[in-house]
Amino acid sequence: MPTKTAIIMPASLSPEDLLALQQTPDCELVDLILPDMNGLLRGKRVTRDALEKVYADGICLPMSLIATDITGNTVEETGLGYDIGDEDRICRPVPGSLRPVPWSPRPMAQLLLSMEDANGGTFEANPREVLKRVLDRYTARGLKPVVAVELEFYLFDRLPDAHGRPQPPVNAHTGARNTSTQVYYIEDLNDFHDFIDAVSCACKAQGIPADTAVAEYAPGQFEINLKHRDDALLACDDAIYLKRAIKAIAQKQGLQASFMAKPLSDQAGSGLHIHASVLDANGDNIFACSPDAPNDALKHAIGGLQRSAQDCLLLFAPNANSYRRFVLNAFVPLNEVWGFNNRTVAMRIPHSDEKNTRIEHRIAGADANVYLATAAVLAGMLDGIEHGYDPGAPVVGNAYEQTEIRTPYWRDSIRDFMASDFIAAQFGETFRHIYGQQKLKELHSFYREVTTLEYDWYLRSV
Repeated sequence: MPTKTAIIMPASLSPEDLLALQQTPDCELVDLILPDMNGLLRGKRVTRDALEKVYADGICLPMSLIATDITGNTVEETGLGYDIGDEDRICRPVPGSLRPVPWSPRPMAQLLLSMEDANGGTFEANPREVLKRVLDRYTARGLKPVVAVELEFYLFDRLPDAHGRPQPPVNAHTGARNTSTQVYYIEDLNDFHDFIDAVSCACKAQGIPADTAVAEYAPGQFEINLKHRDDALLACDDAIYLKRAIKAIAQKQGLQASFMAKPLSDQAGSGLHIHASVLDANGDNIFACSPDAPNDALKHAIGGLQRSAQDCLLLFAPNANSYRRFVLNAFVPLNEVWGFNNRTVAMRIPHSDEKNTRIEHRIAGADANVYLATAAVLAGMLDGIEHGYDPGAPVVGNAYEQTEIRTPYWRDSIRDFMASDFIAAQFGETFRHIYGQQKLKELHSFYREVTTLEYDWYLRSV
């Protein structure tokens, strides 16, 4: 009778990773994941016994992967393709990021990677590294951000409608497709409990601190909230793994999950809301205050977010579709105002006790790269704290009726980003160049396509 081959535990595993492997004793395969600038997960799949070498030596991946466009093609304008011979770079495991893949029919794990530069240092355009450098500046000041992420998404039928557009799935309990908007409707959660329960179980198995699920403001739209963490990198890792779980479980149940910012023109868009506060060296929240007397740290942080919002908009709204979301009366900010307990503003201070005062940043769409969006939020806050920017008075009531409404455009955001001194100073000129060229290439490719609407409008009439 054949004997089972013993699996050697990699000697260089962190205690967290070692525990994760021990909790997956029959693990056969491991997905090695490198999130690119668009937040897409690229990498390799290896057998478990290859982990020893992965932890010891890393693995090689093309440097161009970090900035491939949304279709997966190399963007030569970044300088990472033919100009350097499409060089490989060493990618090494992120300590503590090994987690199971509970939805897989075969026992599997997954592991995040970080790309190095040619000299063995960290590659500064790696999105996770961009966030890490912002956090290092907080650490240098004796401060620590606390971050929580909220993700909105749609569940669709795998089959499009007669016009090729996505449509809500058939409700298993009613036998019909939901067409009404029932925000926070408990029956919608009940109707899709198989999906929500499976996501909850996957989160528990992976150590993802998901604590709230709600039915959102459109048929088939949901939101899952993650608990706050005082490690912003880990909070964003959680979001990466959560998105992967949602998509995989939806597919397994015959559905399609989408994080498009505006998949349906006549329904609500999907946002990525980032909650952030800051602890001092004593562990006290520097934003702690009441609505009647907002303190200087809170106001200055908001002022920094206001001043950096236009330069950072491409990080919050990275794609052509992102800009469909910015429409009136859809709980999407159309300027940079702030207020307490007010969903019509960009920077909302949610209702809470003073100790838990925080900023809810509401500009980003669900299609944004969570590392880059969080980096932009935290960089803007710190810049405001350091320079003492004044955000003006908080808005009370409907901000859409009291403030100037602005409609952003993708082309303008790319232009502002590529010319921004703030982006270069906060995230580095290399990152500004690579990300800007990636998005400029996508814009040019997008506008070369002839759309169905153009045929409908012009083919016969002109």
